[in-house]
Amino acid sequence: MYADRHARRVNPASLSIAVLINAAALAAVLLAPPEITHFVTHPDLKMFTPRPEHIPDPVPPPPQPRAKPLPRQPIDTTTPPIASPSSDFTVPDQPPLPPAPPTQSEGTGSDAGPVTGTTLTETPIPPPVITTPSVDSRYAGDLQPTYPAEERRAGRDGRVVVRVLVGVDGRVKQVERVSATSDAFYRATLERALARWRFKRATRDGIPIEAWRTMALRFVLEDE
Repeated sequence: MYADRHARRVNPASLSIAVLINAAALAAVLLAPPEITHFVTHPDLKMFTPRPEHIPDPVPPPPQPRAKPLPRQPIDTTTPPIASPSSDFTVPDQPPLPPAPPTQSEGTGSDAGPVTGTTLTETPIPPPVITTPSVDSRYAGDLQPTYPAEERRAGRDGRVVVRVLVGVDGRVKQVERVSATSDAFYRATLERALARWRFKRATRDGIPIEAWRTMALRFVLEDE
C-alpha cells in the first residue's frame, strides 16, 4: 500500500514546466496582430442578360407626313336678290254662281220663291222650373219641439234658426245650426227635425230633387 502512494506522487518541476508552456502559448495567441481581410470591388463589372439571337430588334415606324391645311374658302356676305312677283299675273274670272233653288212654304205646297234678306235665330232654351221644399200641412202640428226642462225651470225663452236638407221623400236628412239661444234649445230642435218634420219635396222640371230650407222656431213660456 505504501509503495503505490509514492509511485503516484507528481513531480513539482514537471508541473511547473507544463504551466509555463501553456501560459506562453496563450500569451502568443492573445498578443498576435489581427488579420484584416480586404475585399476588392470592380466598378466596371456589369450584369446583363443576353438577348436571344432569333428575336430581331424592333424597327421604329416611319414618320408620317403632316397633312397640309386646306385653304380657307371666302364667305359670301352678299344677299341674294329676291324675285319680285310678275306684274303680268292675273286672276282668271270665276264662273257665276247658280241661282238658289225655289223653296216651298210648309203645309201649303205653294212656291214662296227664293228667300232673301232673312236671318236664322236660335230658339232660346227656357230656364228650368224649380220648386223649393214647403211644410206639409198634414204634419204642421209636429214642427214645434218639446220645451227643454232646464230652460223651463230657469224661465228662459229661446229662438233657434237651422238649415235642413230635405230629401226626395220629404224627410230631413241633415241639420245645420245657424243660431240658437242655448245648446238645450238646439238639441230639442235637432231631435224633432230628424224624427217628425215632413216637407213637400222640391222639384226641378217636375223631377224630385234634394234641397235646403231654413227654419226659424221660437220657444215662449205661456202663463199658466
